[in-house]
Amino acid sequence: MRAKITYLVTAAVLVFYFVLVGSRGVMLLQSGTPVTVAFGIAVLILPVIGLWFLWKNTQFVRRANQLAAELDAEGGLPVDDLRRTPSGRIDRDSADEVFARRKAETEAAPDDWRTWFRLAVAYHDARDTPRARKAMQRAIALHDDRPAPAA
Repeated sequence: MRAKITYLVTAAVLVFYFVLVGSRGVMLLQSGTPVTVAFGIAVLILPVIGLWFLWKNTQFVRRANQLAAELDAEGGLPVDDLRRTPSGRIDRDSADEVFARRKAETEAAPDDWRTWFRLAVAYHDARDTPRARKAMQRAIALHDDRPAPAA
């Protein structure tokens, strides 16, 4: 819940910033000189890119949470039984052991979104965020491409 609140606050601050920057861009456009119009267009591009990035990231998080809820309902969420250091960080060797199991599981069933989801969690636990994100994107794509259940 704390992560959700942090995400929402950060998103709200970013939207406020984008509106502020966008208003400055409009002011530059209204000045009417070629230089200020050029700067105004450049300034307006930044909030558009930022809003697009925020939207895509929010969609990714929403879809990953939906998969987590579905996997939880099936009883297939990975159990967090990793050893931790005294400071609370995940022990690297423990994360590597789990990662090896998750990788083998995914190689055995490469078309199952569940194995990719669990692999994404293992990558995250091993502090490999780029690969965790790619594995989660693969899980989402496989989940979305599966045939609909018969009625």
